[in-house]
Amino acid sequence: MRPERLSAFSDGVIAIIITIMVLELKVPHEATLHALFELTPLFLSYVLSFIYVGIYWNNHHHLLHACPRVTGGILWANMHLLFWLSLIPFATAWMGENHDANLPVAVYGFVLLMPAIAYYILQSLIVHIAGPHSQLAHALGADIKGKLSPLFYLGGMALAFVAPWGSKALYVAVALMWLVPDRRIEKAVQDHTPAPR
Repeated sequence: MRPERLSAFSDGVIAIIITIMVLELKVPHEATLHALFELTPLFLSYVLSFIYVGIYWNNHHHLLHACPRVTGGILWANMHLLFWLSLIPFATAWMGENHDANLPVAVYGFVLLMPAIAYYILQSLIVHIAGPHSQLAHALGADIKGKLSPLFYLGGMALAFVAPWGSKALYVAVALMWLVPDRRIEKAVQDHTPAPR
């Protein structure tokens, strides 16, 4: 299988995930600002999750662009990633409707942690196929953000039982850390793509 086919399938699943999330935003029954204001926690949860899904889509696109070939292991690692991403709409809705409750905020952190682990596994398999001296391996380098993110999620999960607002601050911090586009892989691929003749 070519990486393009895997990328197209993943794009479709991610588009469905975003669609499911937006469908969780229920229209208020009353035509008042107060009724709209009551949706604020759910809307803010949706915005944060939309950003996270967008970050995964962006980085996944670049990662698969650097993938030399797709193996069975890569297929299953990609499905593993998509499984955890598909749980984001559930965790988003639960935290949004119970924004001050400890368990939903902790579960949201868990649902952010697991795709991070799954992405690391997928990335590691692709680097293994490309080789330790490949441009992809060089571009990833020490991957500081990739290693810090799970620690923030674990901290957020623990903090949820003491101060849920602190957990949310950590989740937002990770999103902001990744919001700045990570162009390492894109640059490495472009630097070694032959110019058109």
